[in-house]
Amino acid sequence: MITVQRVAKAAGKHLSRFGIALRYWAGGKRERYCPACHHDVSGFFRYGREREWGCPHCGASPRERLMHALLDLDVIAIPRKAVVMHCAPNEMSLVHRFRLAAGEYLPVDFDPDRYPLPDIGQLDLMALDDEARFDIIYASHVMEHVPDDAQVLRNLARALKPGGEAWLIVPLWAKPSEDGPPDLSPYQRERRFGQWDHVRQYGPDFVDRIRAAGFAVDMIDTSDIPAEMVHHMALGDTLFRARRPV
Repeated sequence: MITVQRVAKAAGKHLSRFGIALRYWAGGKRERYCPACHHDVSGFFRYGREREWGCPHCGASPRERLMHALLDLDVIAIPRKAVVMHCAPNEMSLVHRFRLAAGEYLPVDFDPDRYPLPDIGQLDLMALDDEARFDIIYASHVMEHVPDDAQVLRNLARALKPGGEAWLIVPLWAKPSEDGPPDLSPYQRERRFGQWDHVRQYGPDFVDRIRAAGFAVDMIDTSDIPAEMVHHMALGDTLFRARRPV
């Protein structure tokens, strides 16, 4: 769906990338670093309201870079021989990293044809019925799309092994979470929730919804990382680490 907001975001993104390229061609220093592609860069391009959003070399977002930084610092870890389910696997650097680290790696999506992965499976998280199968479930910017997030969170808790973790990232605002009615039009969704296919907008109280599904939860953000590293890599977003109790 093409909207004015999406066109404006795309135009700002391309102008920002062009500006970074000009600085590089003019001899600008590469003083920043992307942990997703391991390249020194001159800066990060803008997307929407985010002034330093994407890596000009690989396109990695702040949340993608945050995940790499947290794994590099051992704030989070993939256990040896872990069974990992990766929902909506559009961050290719994490696809490669998870695939190498896991004992079994399962990329899945509701619409798998959108992804260039030969082994991706089709999965509706509303119908997930595995029990105690996974060590790690990663879902970045997924929960704001599902019709019933309480049911999906319960499904995730059941699908994890005792002690297993769901790593959840969602778009956040400072206000309480807000759900839209089922008949909300794509235009109204974009106005209220920032994107035409989002059915809700989460606030920090997302943590309460996760706990209600039986999880123990930690909120991990850039305050858990040295400030100079946050700036150097332009890290952003918040990871909700949800652990199924043993």
